[in-house]
Order: sequence, then C-alpha cells, then structure tokens
Amino acid sequence: MALELATLVHDAEGAETAPPLLIAHGLFGSARNFNSLGKRMASNRRVVAVDMRNHGRSPWSDEMDYPAMAGDLAAAIERHCGGRAAVLGHSMGGKAAMMLALTRPELVDRLVVADIAPVTYPHSHGGYVAAMQALDLSAIARRADADPLLAPAVPEPGLRGFLLQNLVVEEGRARWRINLAVLDARMDALTGFPDTQASYAGPALFLYGTASDYVTPGSHAAIRARFPRAELQGMEGAAHWLHAERPEAFRAAVTGWLDTA
Repeated sequence: MALELATLVHDAEGAETAPPLLIAHGLFGSARNFNSLGKRMASNRRVVAVDMRNHGRSPWSDEMDYPAMAGDLAAAIERHCGGRAAVLGHSMGGKAAMMLALTRPELVDRLVVADIAPVTYPHSHGGYVAAMQALDLSAIARRADADPLLAPAVPEPGLRGFLLQNLVVEEGRARWRINLAVLDARMDALTGFPDTQASYAGPALFLYGTASDYVTPGSHAAIRARFPRAELQGMEGAAHWLHAERPEAFRAAVTGWLDTA
C-alpha cells in the first residue's frame, strides 16, 4: 500500500514551461537535503522533494523495499505533479526512481539517477544503524551532545553530521525520526535490487562521482540492459554525495540535461 509522503514543494518562479521534477533522497537522508538545490531548479518547473518512507516526516512502515518505495513515488507524482514528472533520485532514492520507471513508465517523463546502479552492493550500512541504535538517548539534551557519543563509531565529521540530522530533540528528550529497526531488518533489500527483466524506454541520465565506487565500468552493462537510452556522465572529483559536494555542477548537469533531452 502506497504511503502519503511528506514533501517540500518549490513552485516555478516564472512560467511553468517544463514538466515537474520529483526528487527522492538516499538512505538516512530527507527532502531537506535537496532544499537549496530544489529552489534553484525551480525556475521553469515545479520541484517536489519527498521524505521517503521511514525517513523524515513521512510515515513509518514495516515494508521497506523498492517496489513499495516506487509505489510511494507513483502516488506522489499523481498527487503533486499532475500525473507525470521528471524524476531524480540519489542512492536509495535512485533505486526507487529506477523501479518506478521500470514499473510505471507512463508517470516518468525522464529519469535522472545520481551515483547508484541497478545492482546488488556487497557493502552494508548496518554498522551506522547499530551505532545510532546504541546511543543512550536519555543522555542527550541537545543534538550537539550526541556528536562526541557517536564519534568513536563514526569518526568522519561530515558523515556523523549527516546521520545526526535524523536526531530530534524536543522538550529536552531525544528521538530518532528514522525507523532504525526497519532499516536494519531490511538492509539486504536496500543494498540489493529486484530481479526484473523490465526496461524503461525513456531518456535517462546516470550521474556518478569519479571518486565514488557505486557506479563502476562493471555496472554499466546492468544500467544499459534496463535503460537502453541511458547517458552516463561522471562528475570529476566527486564522491557518493555528489549533489552536496559539488552542488552547482550537479545542478547545472541536471537542469541542462532536463532542458535539452
């Protein structure tokens, strides 16, 4: 059953001359990760960024796989985008966007996938989930209190800050706004990809960071098998969070392709 996802909506600043754009974030993220970019990409189109299920302000569910997430995105397009939209997804959101294009192609005007491929990855983010679950929330009166507590398990400050965006402190009480238990239980589904022979005949752009190992030459065949019109474009020096590391280059690549494809 599709969930009604929470959204951040940026209406077109001028004449709406292009199809709406729906944005789906990655694991541990939220629509707010694309707030600034969304505003900047809304010059001639409506931009709708969603909180994926079990993330942000969206509902929680024990069902956490790509068919379910694709159903959520389909419902969001029908509810907020007039029934058809360009779709941009990063990482987990990119896999959900791919699944949407493969199962409901009539809803997808064109597809942009950021630093992910339709393959199963050997790594797991279960260690981050375990580290967050292990935090003693009763000892946290403000988000800054959590940073040194998480540091031994997550030493990289940028990644630690990204994870801690999911910690909410209200009236002196801390809680996670992501469903850590379900993410942990469904991690294999999230690092995998459904076994499907479907293909999407529409235009598709696969942006990837040249310093990332998520889209490698070995995954190009899997991309082209399901997305025969795929264009692959590397962003020099960027790693997995390419939209955060090089926001202007990312925006220019996405909007330039959307406006000319």
